[in-house]
Amino acid sequence: MNLIEAKDLMVFYENAIALNNVSLQCKKGEITGLFGANSAGKTTLMFTLSGVILDTAQKEKMRGGIRIAVLGDIFFKGQSVMQEEASRRARLGLILCPERRRIFKESTVIENLRIGGIIASKAEAKKTLDYVFTIFPQLARLRNREGGFLSGGEQQMLAIGRALMAQPELLMLDEPLLGLSPVMEDVLIGAVQDINREIGLTIFIAEQYARPVFPIINYGYVFENGGVVVEGTADELMDNPDVKSAYFGM
Repeated sequence: MNLIEAKDLMVFYENAIALNNVSLQCKKGEITGLFGANSAGKTTLMFTLSGVILDTAQKEKMRGGIRIAVLGDIFFKGQSVMQEEASRRARLGLILCPERRRIFKESTVIENLRIGGIIASKAEAKKTLDYVFTIFPQLARLRNREGGFLSGGEQQMLAIGRALMAQPELLMLDEPLLGLSPVMEDVLIGAVQDINREIGLTIFIAEQYARPVFPIINYGYVFENGGVVVEGTADELMDNPDVKSAYFGM
């Protein structure tokens, strides 16, 4: 069953096209990958699915900035959410963990996590907090440290933990490995696998660095110039010579 499905999505910034007739889906309980170079349109797609693009469009309109137009449709659990604001989509369970972490740097680890759990019940928040400290024990040791004093990898752990506190049904991770060491990449990929396997959470992960992500996905899409150019299972993508050449130098 498809948890989320995008149909014919198009996004324009003034006359420049950012998403070009994108259709894709994420099946419930699976990990779906989205791969592409910088400026391919991955973040725009994540913003569009989460509803952030609508907030951005409204703010630009109010300040007389660039015009943003969004066309197409998005179905979450079978219902169209295209006109729903980001806050409403979040309450439905569509949660984005954004690129470059965007944690609250002046707040402590525990404060960041509690902010993430503001829409959760007390029981849900407690259970999820315990789970976050289980998969990221480093955060438990640093619970009273301000976010700005964490390393890049620790900040990414915190960003994912904060997203989990919001009780997602679909967790969208935008470039979670950006700027991290290979060792930290392995830690985070292991955590993503654990989240998927242990609690059955559906995950949509967008990454420029495909090599560490390919082994854990069930299905993937390759993005270029705002559109899907190749899609398939991990094995099918690995058997594609263009994908091998672009992402693995083979």
